[in-house]
Amino acid sequence: MSITEFISGAPDERQAVLTALHEAIIANDPTVIAMVKPMMGKDMILYEQRCYMKYALADTKKHMSLHCLPMYMIPALYQQFEKWLPDANFQKGCINFIGEADLPLITLAKIITECSAVNIAEVLENRKKKK
Repeated sequence: MSITEFISGAPDERQAVLTALHEAIIANDPTVIAMVKPMMGKDMILYEQRCYMKYALADTKKHMSLHCLPMYMIPALYQQFEKWLPDANFQKGCINFIGEADLPLITLAKIITECSAVNIAEVLENRKKKK
């Protein structure tokens, strides 16, 4: 499935938001390659860096989600992003949102810009070496 097909399969009211988020991720982190792949039993747009998932966009029945591995791996990023989005629904490594009001594009761009400096492949490979 292509990214266009994934987005066009979302409810009409979410398509513009998903498109804008996808474009913002690509524009603010040139280290990733986007593709649709299954994750957690569901197709998502995955943004990979050297074959490691760095971000993912999901569309579920109740909400959309931005999965953000740098936020999960680096607690300081998580804390910073919580301050930027005090009303968002954060989980360990994702932000759940209903629409752009919950995750404004300007804030998403700031989040992705911060995360773009993180070499997630290196972080994960170093983590494996420590074990």
